[in-house]
Amino acid sequence: MAVTASDQVPANIQEKLKLLPAKPGVYLMKNESDEIIYVGKAVSLRNRVRSYFQSGRHSSPKVAALVDHIADFEYIVTDSEVEALILECNLIKEHSPWYNVRLKDDKSYPYVKVTLQEPFPRVMIVRRMQKDGSRYFGPYTDVQAVRQTVRFLQRLFPIRTCKREIGPEGGSERPCLNYHIKRCSAPCAGKIGREEYRKMIDEVMLVLEGRHEKLLQELTRRMEAAAAELRFEEAARVRDQIQSLKTVIEKQKIVSLENIDQDIIGYARADDLACVQVFFVRGGKIIGSEHFFLDDPAGGEGHEILSAFVQQYYATASFVPKEILLPEAVPEAEVITKWLSEMKGSRVYLRVPKRGEKKRLVEMVEKNAELVLKEKLTRQEREHLRRRQALEELQAVLGLPEPPRRIEAFDISNIQGTEAVGSMVVFEDGAPAPQEYRRFKIRCKSTPDDYAMMRELIYRRFARGLKEREAGEEAGFARLPQLVLIDGGKGQLNAAVQVLRELGIDSVFLLGLAERFEEVYIEGQKEPLSIPRDSRGLHLLQHLRDEAHRFALTYHRQLRSRRDTHSLLDDIPGVGPKRKKQLIRHFGSVQGVREATLEQLKAVPGLPASVAERIYQGLQME
Repeated sequence: MAVTASDQVPANIQEKLKLLPAKPGVYLMKNESDEIIYVGKAVSLRNRVRSYFQSGRHSSPKVAALVDHIADFEYIVTDSEVEALILECNLIKEHSPWYNVRLKDDKSYPYVKVTLQEPFPRVMIVRRMQKDGSRYFGPYTDVQAVRQTVRFLQRLFPIRTCKREIGPEGGSERPCLNYHIKRCSAPCAGKIGREEYRKMIDEVMLVLEGRHEKLLQELTRRMEAAAAELRFEEAARVRDQIQSLKTVIEKQKIVSLENIDQDIIGYARADDLACVQVFFVRGGKIIGSEHFFLDDPAGGEGHEILSAFVQQYYATASFVPKEILLPEAVPEAEVITKWLSEMKGSRVYLRVPKRGEKKRLVEMVEKNAELVLKEKLTRQEREHLRRRQALEELQAVLGLPEPPRRIEAFDISNIQGTEAVGSMVVFEDGAPAPQEYRRFKIRCKSTPDDYAMMRELIYRRFARGLKEREAGEEAGFARLPQLVLIDGGKGQLNAAVQVLRELGIDSVFLLGLAERFEEVYIEGQKEPLSIPRDSRGLHLLQHLRDEAHRFALTYHRQLRSRRDTHSLLDDIPGVGPKRKKQLIRHFGSVQGVREATLEQLKAVPGLPASVAERIYQGLQME
C-alpha cells in the first residue's frame, strides 16, 4: 500500500530507513507497480530519504503528492556529491520518472561533429556524442539551422564530405566532382597536405565557437599577402571568405566589453510544460541562442526547473562557459558548480544578477522564453483543432458513431513477390504514434499476389490481437482500432474485410484508399465515396497512407540491401565485416566492387593479393 505523510510507515520501508547510510548517493522512489516515479540525490541519504516519511515536513504540493504514491525505494551510494549528481542525471534520462523535471526528446538533439581523430577530418551532423576523439558542438534544437551552418562551412572552406579512408600522407585516387567545382581540396588525391588541411579545420572550429574576429584577422593577413605576391585568384577567394564571415558577424550583438564566455538562461512555464532559453555569449557577443522544452507534470518550483535543466543540459553539452547567469538561485549550487568546473577544467561561476546590465540580459532572455512558449502553445492548440476537425469529418462521411480515436493503416511493399514486407502504422487522436508502428515479413512465397499478402498481414495482426485480449492484455495488439485504412482499391479492401469477418470482428470499420485517383472505397459499395479534395478528413487519410507506404518501403529496402550485400561478399573466405566495409567505401557500392578488375582489387590498400583473387573469382561466378 502507498505511503502518505499522515499514515504509519509500512514495515518494509521502516526497516530500510534504519539501514540508510549517512553518505552521498542517489535514491529511487517506486510506486505499487514497482515503477520508478522519482530520482533524487542527497549529501546524506539517511537525512534526505527519512525526511519524506516525517509528518508535517512537506511544504511543497509536489512532494506531498509524491509521498502519497511511494510504496518502496532503493538507493545507490556514491563516493561524492558530484558522482551522485552525475548518476542522478543518467537515471532520470534512462527512466523518465513522472515526478522529475526532464528535457523533452533530449536524445534527438543534433550536434556538429568534427572528426579530429582522422588524418583529414570531416564536418558532419550527428545525434549523439561519443568518446571517439572528435570535437563536438551543440546540442542544438533546430536541425534545419544546423544543416544551414554545415552547408555554410562547406561553401566557406573546401573540406571533404566523402567517407573515404585516407591515410596520413593523403591518397592517390582520382578526385571527385567536388574538387573540380572547388568544394573540396581533394586530400584523397594528394592535392593538399595534412598540415595545411588541419589549419583549415582549425578555422572551421573557430567559426563554430563563434570566434570570428580572430579568424577575420588571419584571413585579412592572408589576403594581403596573396595580393602582394600577385596571387590574385587566391586573394579573391579569401576576400569572398571574409565577406561571408562579415555577413554573419553583422547579425551578432555586442552585450559586454568584457572578453568573456557566458551562457544566459531564462525560463517560462505554463501548466506542465516549461521553456528554457539559452543565449550564448562568446567574447562579449551574442553568437546564438537555443530553446529547450521540459516536461514538468508534477508542477515543480521554478528553481527545480532551472536546476534540472542545468544538470541535464550541461551533462551533454559540448562546451561549458566560464559564467552562467540565472534568473534565480538553484538548490545545491555548490555541488553543481564543482561538477561544471571539473568538466571544464577551470572554475565555473553560477551567478544570479540583481541589478545592472547582466540583470537586464537575463530579463531579455526570459522574455524570449515567454514568446517561444506562447508560440508553441498556440501552434499546439491550432494543430489539436485541425486534427479534431479531421476526425469529426471522417465520422460524418463514414457514418461512424464517434470520431475514430485510433486508426491503423496497412501497406505491402515488394518487387515481384521478393522480400515482401507489410507495415502497420497507427494514428491516435489524429497524430502519429510511432511507438505503436509494426512491420511484418510476409510468409506466403508462392506468388506475388498482393491480395494474398494483404490477407496474411491483416490476419496476423488481428488474430494476435484476439489472442492477447483473451489473455487479459490491454496494450499492444490487444487494442483494436475504430478505423482501418488499406492502401489499395476494392481488391485489397475486400481481402481485408474477408479476414475480419472470418475472425468474427465486426466493430472495426474498413476503407481503402486508391493512390491513382485518391478514391476512397468502403465495404459494400461499388462506387468510391465523394470526399472534397480540400477535406481535412481526406488529408488525414492521405497522411496515414503515405506514412504506411514509407514505413513499408524503408523496411523492404533494408532487407533487399542486406540480401544483396550478403550474396556478393559474405560467403567469400577472408572477407569479414570490416574488410567488406572497406571495399564498399573504396569502390562506392557493392556494384562497384562487382565491376572492379582484378588489378583494381589488388590496388586496395591493405587487401592481400590472395584475398583480392578470391573476391574477383567469387564475384565473377555470381
